[in-house]
Amino acid sequence: MFYFYDEQYFFLTKKLFFKKYINMFTLLNFEHRIINLEYSINMKNFLLLTVVLAFLTSCGSGDRGQLVGVKGKKWHPEKPYGMELIPGGAFIMGKSDDDLAGIQDAPTKTVTVRSFYMDATEITNSEYRKFVQWVRDSTIRTKLAILADEVGATPGDGGIGDFAFKDADPENMNAYEQYMYDNYSGMGETGYEGRKLNHDVDLLFDTAEYPDEYYVEVMDTMYLPIEESYNGQRTWDVSKFKFQYTYMDIEKAAKASNKGKRRSEFLITEAVEIYPDTTAWIRDFAYSYNEPMHNDYFWHDAYGEYPVVGISWKQAKAFCEWRTLYHNAYRKEKNQHFVNEYRLPSEAEWEYAARGGLQGATFPWGGPYAKNDRGCFMANFKPLRGDYAADQALYTVEAKSYDPNDFNLYNMAGNVSEWVSASYDPASYEYVSTINPSVNDVNNQRKVVRGGSWKDVAYYLQVSSRDYEYADSARSYIGFRTVQDYMGTDVTANAR
Repeated sequence: MFYFYDEQYFFLTKKLFFKKYINMFTLLNFEHRIINLEYSINMKNFLLLTVVLAFLTSCGSGDRGQLVGVKGKKWHPEKPYGMELIPGGAFIMGKSDDDLAGIQDAPTKTVTVRSFYMDATEITNSEYRKFVQWVRDSTIRTKLAILADEVGATPGDGGIGDFAFKDADPENMNAYEQYMYDNYSGMGETGYEGRKLNHDVDLLFDTAEYPDEYYVEVMDTMYLPIEESYNGQRTWDVSKFKFQYTYMDIEKAAKASNKGKRRSEFLITEAVEIYPDTTAWIRDFAYSYNEPMHNDYFWHDAYGEYPVVGISWKQAKAFCEWRTLYHNAYRKEKNQHFVNEYRLPSEAEWEYAARGGLQGATFPWGGPYAKNDRGCFMANFKPLRGDYAADQALYTVEAKSYDPNDFNLYNMAGNVSEWVSASYDPASYEYVSTINPSVNDVNNQRKVVRGGSWKDVAYYLQVSSRDYEYADSARSYIGFRTVQDYMGTDVTANAR
């Protein structure tokens, strides 16, 4: 009995002990949760206070009343694809050696040019084809959009309406587009200037896929008439491939006599047929069979990386305008700074780049000979009397052929002569400025070409030799390359 009582007392005591312990643990756990909750609330209050203080600080003047300038986007110089940076500097421009031809149009003169980018090669057939196809496609889209507007076709009809102007559906226009449409649409020669083309729908070139008769009608106007076709093939009417652009004659506008005049008085609009003149291959050489070059050179993929020829000075200038437009259209979509315009080089820029940093050199590789120490010709030209193939090339060669000069530029001598922006004046070296010299007289249609070509003798390959052709002429031996001004801290080659 006593034993049973002690055991009962033991279990009762143990039960009370654990009950008391559990109550204490529960109380401690509850207090711990309260502390965590208070800590969490305090952290939230601290973060909220920090945000409020940051907001209040930002609302005030962050410059503390000091002149710190307007903060814009960060600018990092970007080398365009296929170009090389030519560091600015001074050089002796003109004939360093005797003028064997006796032309006397390039006396020596020390000049300085700023930094710029230059194409490492001449513009190739492949690159120029992109320009031609862009103009062709834009022309087709414009014709489709105009016809869709005339017949009342709208997007989503499965036919020509899918190519209607983007403002054909007023419900999808923002406020700016609506305003421009209401106030400026219908202005211009055609009444459609300024309206947005729809580039979201791919053009169809397979006749089996033409969506409706209106599409067929537009495409029919882009080809030569049936009576002008032969061998069962209809070809593009390349006279329809026109690129129109507008620029301002800044030199004329900057003259003091023109101060106060409206900008519109100095705007010039050009419409240029941009397809190369392939007949130059036949026209340039009388009593010579060059029809294969006329038939295949520009469009065939075998010549894709060869320099484009048959391009007039005006067409080369139009290409520069398009390249600028094409590049900046992409940068606008990405909300990036616009880049400087692409353009033809000045005569001084071209010669400076061709010399590759070599002062007084005869050729881009130095000289004075057109062969290296192994007896190999250094460029594509006519080295011997009538022997065009002595340099391993009959006509042009690929744009990236032979060794580049010290600025990593290819074929600055030979292959094809190159247009520059300057007008030709035999006496221009006597009066041009010594800093960024440039002579471009709009009334002088003789434009300078430099570098010599595959059909020229070595004299014209010299970096100082000058030649010219008329701005509207296209030749089978003249091409071009472009430049772009370098923006930012200037880079100089001969800084001390």
